[in-house]
Amino acid sequence: MIELPREARVVNLGLWVFADAVAAQGAAVVHVDARPPAHGDPVMVRALTDLYSAGLEAANAEVLRRLDREVSYVVDVSPAKEVIPGIGDRMILHPGPPIAWDEVCDPLRRSSRAAVVAEGWADDPAMAERLLASGGVTLSAANEHGTVVPMATALGPSMPVWVVDNPAGGTRAFAPLGQGSGDVAWLGRESAAAVERLVFLRAVAGPMLKRIVARMGPIDTFAIAAQGVQMGDDVHMRVQASTNLLLRSMLPAIAALGGDGEAVAFSEYLSANHLFFLTLAMASAKALTLSAERVPGSSIVTTMARNGTTYGVKLAGDDRWFVADSPPVEAALFYAGYGPRDAAPDIGDSAVLELVGLGGSATAGSPAVAAFLGGSMAEAARATGEMRRICGAESTRFKLPTMDFRGTPLGVDVRKVVETAITPRVNTGILHVSDGAGQVGAGVATAPLEAFRAALLALTEVR
Repeated sequence: MIELPREARVVNLGLWVFADAVAAQGAAVVHVDARPPAHGDPVMVRALTDLYSAGLEAANAEVLRRLDREVSYVVDVSPAKEVIPGIGDRMILHPGPPIAWDEVCDPLRRSSRAAVVAEGWADDPAMAERLLASGGVTLSAANEHGTVVPMATALGPSMPVWVVDNPAGGTRAFAPLGQGSGDVAWLGRESAAAVERLVFLRAVAGPMLKRIVARMGPIDTFAIAAQGVQMGDDVHMRVQASTNLLLRSMLPAIAALGGDGEAVAFSEYLSANHLFFLTLAMASAKALTLSAERVPGSSIVTTMARNGTTYGVKLAGDDRWFVADSPPVEAALFYAGYGPRDAAPDIGDSAVLELVGLGGSATAGSPAVAAFLGGSMAEAARATGEMRRICGAESTRFKLPTMDFRGTPLGVDVRKVVETAITPRVNTGILHVSDGAGQVGAGVATAPLEAFRAALLALTEVR
């Protein structure tokens, strides 16, 4: 007679309900979240089978090396028209994939009108609307010009931008100066104060920062960001530590500016701008992804961007946009008096940070960001863990103290996204959907799977 064991230790595959039933009877159980790849979709499974055997690993390794090892430096601050390739005299650069004016969401429409007024092309937002609607001002996706812009930023040719070089990759990228918080255009405002802030950036902050960067020499942005991550930044939603580190290094050059009224106004702008570091980090990330884009035959994502209407992704070695509807921002905390009905869809180019090991990839190290995930560091660790499942490597420069200094996930692999149906999560702000109130909260947006499925099929066709 065979004696059955008195204790059972169970490994459960698939449905949680069976694991729960075993645990309810007091037995030890380990659950393995086993699911059919790509939800069992035969077209996607065939594409995955082809691509996992297509010899992409050498190209992917090179893309990952560039994203991880190349270094970007801030080298200048200059008006966009002097440095950004292809920007026209009457052109506005916007976030996300290309879009026609009649499809532009409300926050971006307001920001665009404010930019047109600040450029001096219109006397007021109503006149700016007529120019934009008639084609008197051209819209162009910032990413098509080596540029990234945050939230609903509309960038005109006279506006100052950070100039960031990646010497090893031979690439140069750009991003606007941070406008700050409150009544500002990048948050979907078109008030007189929002226009005034744009004029201030052009007339005061831009020239002063140009002098500061010239005095300091090239700034290794990600060396600062690496310290910021260890101080609780995700370097996307929260950049306070990185901002403070940067401003501390700038203090001697700021003091050398002198003490006139403009210097005081500039210092007030800096002291109130807790997101000042954000656009430097974005431009630095873009300089790396521009280098990665030059590697053909890779399944690594090199662009993720949203215009508030559509969400677009690109793969290394492929110029095409793969788009889906821009998603809502979930796991959200709203300002008093606002809720989900007030929220515009996800918008901005800042998701470039998630591609280089920051933002959602660094959530596990940021208690401030964990507040948007129920306040639990365990949930923050889970979010980073999900990013790890869809990435090709771990960062050697961004380390998480809360995870035994393990590197953040780096390099989103479209194959893994489609296989697991886990898409990147982007830490971001929330703008009002329709009334120009500006920012009404912050949260986490989950990228739409449809864009990645389209990119996967396109990659299969190329192969």
